Amino acid sequence: MIANRGYDAYAKNKIMTASPAELTLMLYEGAIKFCNIAIVAIDGKEIEKAHTNIKKVEAILEEFLSTLNYKYEVAKDFENVYRYLLDRLMQANIKKDKEILEEVLKHLRTMRDTWKQVMEQNKMAKAN
Repeated sequence: MIANRGYDAYAKNKIMTASPAELTLMLYEGAIKFCNIAIVAIDGKEIEKAHTNIKKVEAILEEFLSTLNYKYEVAKDFENVYRYLLDRLMQANIKKDKEILEEVLKHLRTMRDTWKQVMEQNKMAKAN
């Protein structure tokens, strides 16, 4: 019990002190985690657990949508991708289709990996 409180405090502190870029990365990581949990839940015929975790992924994507900055042209492209993934998640949830979730997971991992690269490039540019 005490160990859990220590971890909770650590996790909260990590979030509270994270930069916007780090928070975005954490959200991608969370979406990937919840998508994986939903896939395992579908395999295990745990319908409620699958539904709950798909809804968590949807909530993260909706957060990304709500924070897009349209002064950059690329925002419209991200909007299209997020809306596509939300549509696929809705289909996966209705059908409890793990193959659709695996497609979403593939996109989420690609976006996370790209975001990591951007963060690394920014870090290197600031160092020079």
